[in-house]
Amino acid sequence: MNMFNQSPIPRPGGPPTSSRPIADYLAGEHPGTTPDYVVLPKSLADGMPLPWQNQMTQLLAEFHQAFAHLSWPVYRVVPSRYERLVDLDEEQLAEVGCIVEIDTDGELVYRDRAGRRIEDPEHTEVLVSCLDPIPKQGNQAAGVPGQFSR
Repeated sequence: MNMFNQSPIPRPGGPPTSSRPIADYLAGEHPGTTPDYVVLPKSLADGMPLPWQNQMTQLLAEFHQAFAHLSWPVYRVVPSRYERLVDLDEEQLAEVGCIVEIDTDGELVYRDRAGRRIEDPEHTEVLVSCLDPIPKQGNQAAGVPGQFSR
């Protein structure tokens, strides 16, 4: 079963609507994007139809050629999700730099790295690592059920 739309994406006629189409597109909410980065899981890119892979390869080659002169760091991508502070276990609290204590009244008190009290932990969300829900590269060939369902 093919999960990819084979028909071309309709393009509006006339001049471009923006001089910054990527910034405009990425201003919306899209999977794998943050205000600063776009993450493309290799397993999903490898699973795209061949014409898409060829187009993406050409674009990436041009991109890397244009910016090869920069001093690139090594990036570590960590799958993460937002969770309420009060729902975290000790290990997750340590990961985000928080501790929980019991005060003299027997109430739980959440503190940040600097020791400051977090006033509303029930409504404070933090980014914590999670298991990656995107199938890995080898799983596609193995026929993992439902891996590309939308």
